[in-house]
Order: sequence, then structure tokens, then C-alpha cells
Amino acid sequence: MSPSLALPGVSAVPESSPPSTAAVLVIGDEVLSGRTKDTNSGYIADYLTEIGIDLKEIRVVADDGDAIVNAVNALRASWTYVFTTGGIGPTHDDITADSIAKAFGVGIDVDPRAVAMLRERFPNPADLNEGRMRMTRIPFGADLIANVVSKAPGFRLGNVFVMAGVPSIMRAMMDVVGPQLAPGVRMLSESVRADAKEGDIATPLAAVQKAHPGVAIGSYPFMDDQGFNTNVVLRSRDAEALAAAKAAVDEMLAGLR
Repeated sequence: MSPSLALPGVSAVPESSPPSTAAVLVIGDEVLSGRTKDTNSGYIADYLTEIGIDLKEIRVVADDGDAIVNAVNALRASWTYVFTTGGIGPTHDDITADSIAKAFGVGIDVDPRAVAMLRERFPNPADLNEGRMRMTRIPFGADLIANVVSKAPGFRLGNVFVMAGVPSIMRAMMDVVGPQLAPGVRMLSESVRADAKEGDIATPLAAVQKAHPGVAIGSYPFMDDQGFNTNVVLRSRDAEALAAAKAAVDEMLAGLR
């Protein structure tokens, strides 16, 4: 997602509003085995950063009911929002919906709203076989998340948003979820190429960080044709504080050169 992308239905908020926080829970044996590469977390991170929500944690758990329940309950108690991806398909190991219901202590059953959505894609009743009907089982009290790609819905229960693992479907669901989130002030960032090795700037950079506590400063080593180098990345919601910290980094690096 491009940093300049305007997100539908998301409006600005006063700078005094505290930022919301979030976690992503990736569910699936196929991710843990390496068979499927998780791209959803990165997309969600970009999406949330764009609207000023701080992603604080990403977890990956197996298709194991107890593991899902424990993770969901821990994350929803710690952060403003939890986004899960994976495990709401038609097969026997898609147990996310049942696990979310167990985490919240509610029942689960076929939801007529979900059935109506699937019938848009499968108008012949014979096509709604046992596997596909599994995707219409929704925990009691949940709101549905529309799915314009394949029609099988996700759902929201409390502060937990349950979405598909297929990236194209998950992204479509995020467009539905976005307007339901409380946006914050967007995090600003600056990146400075140090033209120095990370070990050479560690001590003076620590001094800059101490002098500018309101700005998060990180150093990230890389290699190019000239050998080892470092990018210094500064992040803050305060434009003036960010500018002051960047000026201090620039001055520090100039002194080293």
C-alpha cells in the first residue's frame, strides 16, 4: 500500500487523541511450516500506520484450538484491536470461528446473514455443501465483515476482527473494517543514510536519543557496493520534535565524517 493512499471512510482526528493500538494474530499450520509465506501482517501494518494506529504485536499460532483461544484472550486484553487472518475456510482444520466463540464464551451456529451472502455466489442450493456451510457458522453476537471477492464473510466480535487468510480477500475485508477503526495522528518518519558502520555511530547516536526522548530513533545496517553502511530512522508524531532530532543526527554524522 502506498504511503499516500487515501483510505476509504477514515477521517482525521485531533492531535490530542491518544493512538489506538493493535495486534495481528496469524493462524495456520501452513505458515509455521513455511509452506505459505505471511504477507498479511505487513499489509495490515502499513494500513494501520497510514491511519495512525500503532501495531504493537504479531503472533503466529497453529491450527490448534487452545492456542488460538489463549492468544486471542491475551491480545484482546492488551490492545485496542486484534486482527486475525486464516482459519475461516471450509475444511476440517479451519477452526478459527469456533475458537473465537470459545474465547468469548459464546455459542456458534449457522448464521442466516452469512448464508444469504454465500447464496449470492452459489444460487443453486445444492452447491452449498457441508464444507461451504462451515463458512456460515458465526459466533453469537458477532457483526459480519463483507467479502466482495468470494462472499464468505469474516466477522467482528468485541475488539477482534476475524478475516480470511487469502491475501486478496483479507485486503478487501480491511477496506470494510477500516471505517470501523478509531484513527490517530499519523506517525511521521525520516531516514538518514549514515555513510558509517553501525558500531561507529552507536555511542553518539545514543546521546542523540537521550537528548530527544520524544522521537524513536533506530539504526539499521545494510550492505551495498561500498560495503557496510547504516540507515538511521527517526519516528515521531510531533513534526517539530522530529525535525530537531534529525538535525541533531545530521550534525552528529557530519562531525564523524
